[in-house]
Amino acid sequence: MQASVKWTDGRQFVAESGSGHSVVIDGPPDHGGRNTGPRPMEMMLMGLGACTSFDVMEILEKARAPVSDCVAEIEAERADSVPSVFTHIHVHFKVTGHGLKDAQVKRAVSLSAEKYCSASIMLAQGGVEITHDYTIIEE
Repeated sequence: MQASVKWTDGRQFVAESGSGHSVVIDGPPDHGGRNTGPRPMEMMLMGLGACTSFDVMEILEKARAPVSDCVAEIEAERADSVPSVFTHIHVHFKVTGHGLKDAQVKRAVSLSAEKYCSASIMLAQGGVEITHDYTIIEE
């Protein structure tokens, strides 16, 4: 896996993945940025959210669960001192469908958290407390 990050101006960068996809990353104006993209630490949270959502959806689809929507809401706390690392991250899944079984959603979230989500597990092994929960929304 590879990626590149090219500085463009101020605190703005363009990150390109090895698969050829790009995203603008920027800082706030009070740090020399122009607020044209997410902050680097926000990108980490979004990556974690996408990683665990990928797992949850794959597990639910294999179980033939009738999912129509899945949103992962991620909240993080950071240390007050530099480096301002994540100290706690909470992932709340909102899974929507018709007749979803609690056991299937619980299993999918647990498997992602404990076995499959590389991003979440890597951060947890680095000392970040990571918690997960879910809500099932019947449609």
